[in-house]
Amino acid sequence: MPCFLRPVTRAVTYTRWLHLLIGSAIAVMGAFVKPGLSSPTLGHWIQIALQPIPLVAAAALLLPSLRRAEGLQARLMLFPGQHARVPGDNEDSGISVAPSASWRDRGRTAVWAVLRLEAGCAAGFVTVQLLGTALALVATASEPGDGAGLLLPLPDPNPFNTLLVPIPIAMFLTVIVVAGQLWKRVARRLLGPSPVERLAALEERTEQLLERNRIARELHDSIGHALTVAVVQAGAARAAGDPEFTDRALGAIEDTGRAALEDLERVLRVLREDEKPASRRPTLADAGQLLDSARASGAKVDTEVTGPLEQVPGPVSREAYRMLQEALTNVLRHSGPVPVRVRITADATVLVLDIRNALPHGGEATGRGGSGLRGIRERATLLGGRAVTGPRDGEWQVHVELPHG
Repeated sequence: MPCFLRPVTRAVTYTRWLHLLIGSAIAVMGAFVKPGLSSPTLGHWIQIALQPIPLVAAAALLLPSLRRAEGLQARLMLFPGQHARVPGDNEDSGISVAPSASWRDRGRTAVWAVLRLEAGCAAGFVTVQLLGTALALVATASEPGDGAGLLLPLPDPNPFNTLLVPIPIAMFLTVIVVAGQLWKRVARRLLGPSPVERLAALEERTEQLLERNRIARELHDSIGHALTVAVVQAGAARAAGDPEFTDRALGAIEDTGRAALEDLERVLRVLREDEKPASRRPTLADAGQLLDSARASGAKVDTEVTGPLEQVPGPVSREAYRMLQEALTNVLRHSGPVPVRVRITADATVLVLDIRNALPHGGEATGRGGSGLRGIRERATLLGGRAVTGPRDGEWQVHVELPHG
């Protein structure tokens, strides 16, 4: 099919024209009162189009919900979507369906309502004129046509007049296609979101991206820690060849895997927006499980906790737990079962984490540039704190300071 004929076959082309015609409904109803629709002249058409303007403008200014009604109708009839059942017709409408939130919105809605009224009257006039001319041409094939109400002159009776019928039909279809495209752009301009709505949508999108980023980090921390512990434990058990040690290793793998599955289930509930409450996110009060897991993997963990951890705010404590988890995971992944010193200090204003371990391979710091340590630094920055990671005095250090007072 030629590309210039394709718009004629699309349903949305005719729903757009219908949308225009509906806009003239109030003008048509008023026309029955004055001046009437019996053989209207051009002056009558102009009067019909102009007399409802004050009423339409006042309704748009006084009724905030009118903007929502117009937006919903424009979305449905001007833009193809799932209702059109045409593959690929999922064009973003860019039309707001919120009530008018300001006088600026009401003014834009009033302009839209008046333009829709006038465009609807023009669409009705064109429909009557062009389709009426096509029907009249058919009649003039055998007898003089009745051109009452038509602006275009009719030819004398002639059997060949039927050959002229496609001309007004083609003109009518062309007007429908062009007017629909123009009307779609007008709708986006006048019914599109206001600056306030755009800002709110941007903030919502930002919140969604931050939440996805947080979920990705939690999955990385939890699953990464579980897999690292499982790999280290399995390798140590195979190397030891001791049934008692193997049992302890399998127990550690089971406990770590169970905790990772609980984290995964909680995250999946958030993604599915399940009505069931998500399980509690771990805090520093649950750090004992992390430390026991590291010890079971062969690391010699020396822990010192100073200050009341229970007074640390929940968000800070939860993020600190993830930072500690990632730091211990990095120790096991890159250094193996080496001595680790963990210092947790909490006072009234600052929470400090300090994790240090001996460097492997003769003191070379390798394999520490991944996303895990970058995630620690990003978490600390988002909480208004700071994180320092890197070699220091022959050890690898992760030092985090998080204000909470």
